Amino acid sequence: MRTEDVLAATATGLWRWDNGSGTFTLDAEAARLLELPAGGGVFRESAVRSRFHPIDWNEIYGVVNLALAEGTLAEARLRIVDGTGRVLRTVRSRSKPFPPERPGGARRVLLGTLQEVAEPHPGTTGAPATVTGDWRRSREAFLLDAGRALAEARSTEEVLRVAASLSMPGFSPDGLAVFGIAGERLTVIGHHGHSVGDEDPFTDMPLETDYPAAEVVRTGRAIYLPSPEDYGRRYPVTWPLASRFGRRSWAFLPLIVAGRTMGAWMAGFKHPVSFTPDERSVLTTVARMLAQALTRAGVAETERELSLGLQRSMMPTLGPDIPGMTVAARYIPTGGGLQVGGDWYDMIPLPNGRIALVIGDVQGHDVRAAGLMGQLRIALRAYAAEGHRPDAVLSRASRFLSGLTDAYEDGEETGPRFATCLYAETDPETGTLDIARAGHPDPVVITADGTAMIHQTEGGMPLGVETDADYPTSRLTLEPGETIMLCTDGLIETGGHDMFSGWDRLRPVLEQQTADLEKLADALVQAVHGPTSHYTTGPLADRREDDIALLLLRCDGGTRRRPAPRRTALTIAQAEPERIAAARQQMRELLHDWADPEQVDAAVLMISEMATNVLVHTDGDALMLAQATGEHGGRRLRVEVSDGSDELPHRRRPGEMASSGRGLVLMEMLADAWGVDPRGAGKSIWFELYESGPES
Repeated sequence: MRTEDVLAATATGLWRWDNGSGTFTLDAEAARLLELPAGGGVFRESAVRSRFHPIDWNEIYGVVNLALAEGTLAEARLRIVDGTGRVLRTVRSRSKPFPPERPGGARRVLLGTLQEVAEPHPGTTGAPATVTGDWRRSREAFLLDAGRALAEARSTEEVLRVAASLSMPGFSPDGLAVFGIAGERLTVIGHHGHSVGDEDPFTDMPLETDYPAAEVVRTGRAIYLPSPEDYGRRYPVTWPLASRFGRRSWAFLPLIVAGRTMGAWMAGFKHPVSFTPDERSVLTTVARMLAQALTRAGVAETERELSLGLQRSMMPTLGPDIPGMTVAARYIPTGGGLQVGGDWYDMIPLPNGRIALVIGDVQGHDVRAAGLMGQLRIALRAYAAEGHRPDAVLSRASRFLSGLTDAYEDGEETGPRFATCLYAETDPETGTLDIARAGHPDPVVITADGTAMIHQTEGGMPLGVETDADYPTSRLTLEPGETIMLCTDGLIETGGHDMFSGWDRLRPVLEQQTADLEKLADALVQAVHGPTSHYTTGPLADRREDDIALLLLRCDGGTRRRPAPRRTALTIAQAEPERIAAARQQMRELLHDWADPEQVDAAVLMISEMATNVLVHTDGDALMLAQATGEHGGRRLRVEVSDGSDELPHRRRPGEMASSGRGLVLMEMLADAWGVDPRGAGKSIWFELYESGPES
């Protein structure tokens, strides 16, 4: 009996699909089943395609690709329709796909059979059959949920936990294992549904072992074992190891990323599974998503470890305790990417017994910024250890940074970056700080009674901008109970703030008068990155994020019966008349809680007049000293402006249109007391204001 007679007797047709030429070759029975002209022959792809339900035609491509990848048969149920879309019959296709003749080619040939099945009955509408019905919709919903869950996993442990929780539609496995490759050996990355120690026989296995996972890794093809008999027949050596788990079916699938097999995934079932094309399609899709998720998690874990290593090596801990002083520090990296950036702080013991506090910010938030930060920090420590003064340390650091040129990035030389820095040499015995500043935000002083003021200091260009730059030094003295805050601009400007609105946000936190510097440091960070920060966003359109470095230094002192005086000092040079505005701002901050706002305005006006007179009528600089003493509500403010000129001011009677000559008149009208004190070299003009009114 001929094969053609057997096929005809069983109503089975033969077909050959060549997608390269776009043709189908059908025998007579296949042509009949597809409602094409009797006798068979060669037909255009468009003619055959019109006979299939559109959804089923799209399904063919996925089934063929899956069978081609696994080297198995492509099986599918396909609905045959007429020109109006009415279903005439359902046929079952079993075909063997042959790979392209050339590697990477697109041409494929499909050889197989078509056979009519009993459902649906002719004359029914085009309602979906089993292959396109509820099971498919459940499968698609499952794959969407699985893809979303795996995409959100951030570590290998999370990926394995998600994989274990997946509930596949109709055939959920009860045991999972993920195998990796270590050289020429198979290892177990993780498992679920097994007891502790069950994985030991499989943990370190040569790839040549007669075990399904090892073969999957060697060949890159999936292996399906529907029954224990299949397992024992194909893998008799390792079957005793698997039989003790009491499972009935197994699926071993390759984990492939970018064409490279990185491991294998085992799904074990306690109930028999036939592994239909739809079930294999689901398992293959999950394996691909699992491989991608494991790769992403591995990359993320490597980057995290690199970031933490950089942070541990580049961010020093605070050195030994400073006698009579307390120090607290924080470093908060930006919200995304690496956990280390260009901000840093440091505390350096000096040869003269003093301590140097350093805080800075290298331009950028990438690996290059972190590398430059590490180099610059080492250079600063070296210059400080040589015993240089603060201005000399920053000058040498600027020359060092300007000489650093990067290698080529993307074929172009990027050149050096700049950095801001504040260097403060602290004398623990006297509480004095000699500060040199390179484009960095000014320090903030919190007085013993909790008043926070920005302390204006002289400064120079950021490091690296000029090869030979000068950095003048400013001196301030911390009284017992006073605290100084050094920070990078990230603490002020994060959240869309500028320097002004950011300061307004931080000032109430600084004035909480907490005795614990560690709690104060946490409160400052919380104000910027905590939940409440979302209610204090700045006026800028974007929410800019930046690294944060923070240093707090407090001069310790005993309990005071009376509040410590508030003090501020500022030098106004002839070449810097704009610092008169800084003097006015410092006066307002010093008197921010003064009872009478009109007295505050009067003090600001008199300071402006006194400093302007020095700059206009003398050739020297003006030195402003201001001090507020006493209890709240009864304080006394004394302000002195000194200069090096021996010429005493004279009272004048300015005309109605005169633009000068009113300084002493204003002081006589606004001050509770004032005067001029000659000194050995120069003079001092002073005034006093009493918060409760003139003293009797």
